[in-house]
Amino acid sequence: MSNRPELLAPPEIFYDDSEARKYTSSSRIIDIQARLSERALELLALPVDGIPRLLLDIGCGSGLSGETLTENGHQWIGLDISQSMLDIALEREVEGDLLLGDMGQDASFEPLRPYGWDKGLALRPGIIDGAISISAVQWLCNADKSSHEPRLRLKAFFGSLYRCLARGARAVFQVYPENIAQRELILRSAMHAGFAGGVVMDYPHSTKSRKEYLVLTCGPPSISTAVPRGKGEDGESCSEDESSEENQMVTISDRNRPQKKQKISRKGKGRDWIFKKKEQLRRKGNTVPPDTRYTGRKRKARF
Repeated sequence: MSNRPELLAPPEIFYDDSEARKYTSSSRIIDIQARLSERALELLALPVDGIPRLLLDIGCGSGLSGETLTENGHQWIGLDISQSMLDIALEREVEGDLLLGDMGQDASFEPLRPYGWDKGLALRPGIIDGAISISAVQWLCNADKSSHEPRLRLKAFFGSLYRCLARGARAVFQVYPENIAQRELILRSAMHAGFAGGVVMDYPHSTKSRKEYLVLTCGPPSISTAVPRGKGEDGESCSEDESSEENQMVTISDRNRPQKKQKISRKGKGRDWIFKKKEQLRRKGNTVPPDTRYTGRKRKARF
């Protein structure tokens, strides 16, 4: 049986009261969440000027990642689909404002704190200074209901996120896609929404420590939207020589990629194709010459 929770049940069912308390009370989970949140905050590259920023924590759960944002002096809004997780966050008296809702659809949110709008991510355009998400976005790649279509849910999510972010703001998602197809689907959806950026891989050669972050910037590609380098085994940024071939393949820093050249067939249009096109024209009411034994016949090079 798979140990990936998104393959076992929808998040609002998997994280029930029992699982939510088990998750929040695990010292191992608390430590991992703290380290991942610190790294995501580092990749946000917020200005070091002592001014608190308003950040969005997507898939905030019981507020473990939000505590890291609070410790760094920022204000935050948390969004999660699990009522049980948010109940524990309220019990723990986290500093952030909480929203109950599905990040993948334009649905009404039930506010647990005084934040309540009626569509998308329920936030006014351009008010968020940055967004993080720890192990949440890949849940959108699964169809938990007959009405779910992963491509459309990702489109709705990234579109509403793009609208509420300030111009030039970053969003950092720690993800663990099941395969390359999922990674490409997430990247493509983000690019279509207007984001620039790509994938940052920490410890790419380590099976255990390898972590994947999607770093996006709200706005067109520029020097400021360059994707940061991932960390190597020594904790420092990887050099170009250390970057794996896989990283180079999935990192995307420019949305305007060149189009693939179409293959030009050297075969001419055959007799069957000509008959088919003539029949289509006849159905449209056009005047078409009658078919004869000379129709589609290949001419000699010279008469």
